[in-house]
This record gives sequence, C-alpha cells and structure tokens, in this order.
Amino acid sequence: MKSFSLETQVTQLEQGRYSANMDRSWWIISGPNGGYVAAIILRAICEEVNEPSRAPRSISLQFLRVPKEGLVEIEVVVERTGRTVSNLSARMTQNGVLLVIAIAVLAEPRESSLSFNELQGLPLLADGTAVPAAEAIAEEDLDPDRDVPMRVHYEQRWVIGEHPFQPLPSGESLARTGGWLRPAGGEPIDAVALTAMTDAWLPPIFSRVREPLMVPTIDLTIHFRGLPKDPEEFCFVLFESPLAQDGYLIEHGQIFDAEGHLLVESRQLAVVV
Repeated sequence: MKSFSLETQVTQLEQGRYSANMDRSWWIISGPNGGYVAAIILRAICEEVNEPSRAPRSISLQFLRVPKEGLVEIEVVVERTGRTVSNLSARMTQNGVLLVIAIAVLAEPRESSLSFNELQGLPLLADGTAVPAAEAIAEEDLDPDRDVPMRVHYEQRWVIGEHPFQPLPSGESLARTGGWLRPAGGEPIDAVALTAMTDAWLPPIFSRVREPLMVPTIDLTIHFRGLPKDPEEFCFVLFESPLAQDGYLIEHGQIFDAEGHLLVESRQLAVVV
C-alpha cells in the first residue's frame, strides 16, 4: 500500500493546472471517498500557493458527479492574494466533465490582542468518564458484510455510539459516533490528511438504522484550527447527524489530537439513498 502523500499527490501540468489519479483502493461502494477527493483538491491548492506559512483555514466543496478510476485534472485559480490571506477556487474535471467545485482560504497566522479557547477538549463517555486511550481498544471489523476498499487506509478504534446497523431495541440510539483514527502506515497527519479524515469514519447515521444505506456527500465544509502535537499518533474523531429531512442529512464533525486540542471542524450535507 502506498503512503497517503503518494496516494493524494498531484502533478503540475502548467500554472494553475494539475493532474491526479483516482485510485480504486479509495472506493467506498460506487465511487471514491469524498474526503480522499477533497484531500487531492486541497493538495493542488496548496501547491499553487506554494507558501508553507499560509496554512489552510477553510475549504468548501460541492460534489457534482462521481469520479471514475483514472486521471482527473484540477484547475486552481488564485482569486485574490493579500499580505496574509489567499482566496482560491478549484475545479476538478475528468475528460472535460466537471466533477467538483471548491473554494478555499489559506492564511498566515496573525498577532492579535484577542485570544481565548472555551472548548472542552475530548468528549466524555455517556457516564461522564474520559474516553479510553487508543492503545486500550482492540481493532475490530465494524462493517464485515460490505466490501469497502478505502478502509484499509485507516486504523480505527470505535469508542462512542452503537455499532453500525445495531441500534438499541428501544429505538433510542443517536446518530452520534466517535473514536480514534489515523492513516495506516504511521504517516504524519497534516492538513491534507485531516481533510480526508473528516469523511473517513463510518457515517453516524449507521448507528441509528438497522439496514445499510448510502449517504453520498454533496457539500462539505472544513475549518482548520491546528495540527496535532504528535502528528503520528491517533486523533479522536466525533461525528453526529442531528437532522435528516427531505431525503438529505446533516453531519457535524470534530477532530481532536490525543491531548484534546481541536484540529478541525466539518459540516456536510449528504443524500440519503
């Protein structure tokens, strides 16, 4: 298995144009994982800016069509660049067909007299106790009846929520799940890896239903707060879907490092199929 950075690498064709390969090992059921696609687009955006001090702060993507296996092209436009902030747009196409559109903000850190953090850190278990360490949890196959190739790219440790398709008999199970997650192979976690990880966990709606269903992402927004103190360690992810209506559902996500520092917040809109 290739490293994550190789799986998401892009090749510059000319200024503002990049190519990448959609690898079938990242397929879910009928197409590639949306987080993987988003990660490739963000990598092309970062390559275009080419200023490490300008870190990704936000990216929003809309998924119009499902990519096929093989080459895609990403067109990146610098819409505006200032002293500290760059605004960009990107379009992924395949054989001339538009697949994904995206907008992103990359920015340098700024000095400010206003700085505070009221976040509570790692979530607690239902009984109010701390979540167990990743090393204390055995790895398990959480969805053995379905062939989902992309899962080989991650190590998962389930902590919060009912197991997929095993809701409580009372019907009171919440669409809220979480646990420890990191790319397989121990590759350091950066902003591109965090982008993929926002869509790598099993959808929380699976803890509320008894039968498998598909929930393809059509809109994904990610806000970046920081990077893990130890980039090779597990991160803790928490996802919940508070609303499903009119054939669509909302999913909120948070990713923390092992010390409880918030790294990423995500929000996506998915179709219930």
